[in-house]
Amino acid sequence: MPTDHNTAGRDGTAAALIDIGINLTHDSYDADRDAVIARAQAAGVVQMLVTGATLEGSVQAVGYARAHPAVLYATAGVHPHHATELTEARVGELRDLARAREVVAVGECGLDYFRDYSPRAAQQAAFHRQLALARELGKPVFLHQREAHEDFVSILREHGAAWRGVAHCFTGTAEQLEDYLSLGLAIGITGWINDERRGAHLLELVPRIPAAALLLETDGPYLLPRDLVPKPASRRNEPAYLPHVARTVARARNESLEALARSSTAAARRLFGLAAP
Repeated sequence: MPTDHNTAGRDGTAAALIDIGINLTHDSYDADRDAVIARAQAAGVVQMLVTGATLEGSVQAVGYARAHPAVLYATAGVHPHHATELTEARVGELRDLARAREVVAVGECGLDYFRDYSPRAAQQAAFHRQLALARELGKPVFLHQREAHEDFVSILREHGAAWRGVAHCFTGTAEQLEDYLSLGLAIGITGWINDERRGAHLLELVPRIPAAALLLETDGPYLLPRDLVPKPASRRNEPAYLPHVARTVARARNESLEALARSSTAAARRLFGLAAP
């Protein structure tokens, strides 16, 4: 692993980071999941949120969090790709999962009209159900939106004027950013910002995000930073590469890595109620 994949500051001490979105249930981690966690910690990523994208995946996420207390936490939810599984009859299963103390947010939930793997009506119904559940349980939401901004914002506003939660993996426009901030959402920035083909506009947008609303994530195993050198042979992203993303964000905001680490970590702990390890 390259020597700069850590958050060591100028004095040699590590600035702690939190990866607020890692798909650790993905089968690409099956052979070395514990090693992935260890590499993350060695790189200064002290805590991680394991994303639940299906009912089964949410059960797994909770299990991993229980096996690594105070290091891993979980979300519990159903991604719009799998919206058809969250019928009214199965909402109770998700409610039971989301009540677990290891679960710090409801989701990944939202709308995805880019892929349309589930019918849009089913996506909207599942989104409504999960927003209602988050309100019921008093937990923040972990949100996904792709090519569905207007319906996404409309549904959020239908459920309340303001939200505790994060617009995960933000890749949108300045106008979309302002909509999310006006709703009270935090903004999750991934390695998309390291892609000069698709993410260069984020370099101009991240300075507009208040420090208290800026969170960092890898979304591994997806979105390996395009400018990472050397790239892993597997092309798999993992939390140990979060410092690389953080450096890019810090440069774009004209602040030190240490300052960004402090503010983003404090923001994540505040939003999700995480105790310092």
